[in-house]
Amino acid sequence: MSEALQSRAATLVHLRGKTLKRGDSVPLPLTMASTFHAPGDSTGFHQYGRFSNPTWDAVEEMLAHLENAPCIGFPSGMAAIAAVYFTQLKAGDRILLPADGYPTGRGLAERYLGKLGVSFDTRPTATFLDGGFAGYRLVFIESPSNPALDICDIAAVAKAAHAEGAIVMADNTTMTPFGQRPLDLGVDILVAADTKAPNGHSDALFGHVASRDPDIIAAVKDWRQTSGSIPGAMDAWMLHRGLETLELRFERMCNTAEVLARRLKERKILQLVRYPGLEDDPSHNLARAQMDRFGFLISLVLASEEQAEDFINGCSLIQAATSFGSVHSSAERRTRRGDAVPPGFVRLAVGCEPAEELWAAIKASLDRLG
Repeated sequence: MSEALQSRAATLVHLRGKTLKRGDSVPLPLTMASTFHAPGDSTGFHQYGRFSNPTWDAVEEMLAHLENAPCIGFPSGMAAIAAVYFTQLKAGDRILLPADGYPTGRGLAERYLGKLGVSFDTRPTATFLDGGFAGYRLVFIESPSNPALDICDIAAVAKAAHAEGAIVMADNTTMTPFGQRPLDLGVDILVAADTKAPNGHSDALFGHVASRDPDIIAAVKDWRQTSGSIPGAMDAWMLHRGLETLELRFERMCNTAEVLARRLKERKILQLVRYPGLEDDPSHNLARAQMDRFGFLISLVLASEEQAEDFINGCSLIQAATSFGSVHSSAERRTRRGDAVPPGFVRLAVGCEPAEELWAAIKASLDRLG
């Protein structure tokens, strides 16, 4: 972790303390309000719940502190992606999307943007630079890709796309600011689903858009207010609490994932193990160059759908669930979600359990399969 990021991690939990007055609560109060006292000209004050909320302000301050860029909060990661689409695109524009990234981002483009005259192409993450970026208004990358964990050279994509006049957006959900910082690598817009590791407890939905371009931030904020795509105060409050321990949890999860990936690589029952931290992984060298950590996701391929389900359901320390980034380890057979992967493909999301106990449970479940 760089010194600058270490400093941001150290001061993150003290942001609220800078403004406390005598008698104020140290934890962030939860503001559940749709209306605020607003006599006369109340410009600059909270007035209505669709416009602003003190709890949003606090969590956006924390996110901006981590991203080193202004942030706007949304009720989910997909709401954040939608805000970028609908503020930055117009009829006649063409966009480039990852063929192997989170499928709902492509689904939104296919089902709704096409009706508005916006077309799109897709390209695999591992070869994202191939073919260039001429003619695109927006280039959207997800690196590492979810769920296959392929990687593209973010800085090279940003440079090449900018040379063709495109704006570049990156989904950094899998890595968080503690694992990778795409804005520092040259992208214009960052989106993330804070539902995952930033919240960390599988009990709140949230997303954010970050950018160092004030016009983009202004447009995204206006979209939120006008469309009503606003986060709930309770979700924002829970994310604020989760962010206070993100650095600690992320370190534990990544450390454990690095241990597990090496041991899983030796298991003959697994046809494929992908993890950027493995020295023989196709993405390893690039991951070392542009990521601070290798993440907490591991991709596994078993021989069949039945074996994959057996492994997940038979492991005492794995929760069979979609999503990832929680304190508990979870796994999912990704063909259930429409990803173009083999039937036995499993996305394993490492949680905060002690590494040796988690490995023992995973090993026992694999041993049962032969």
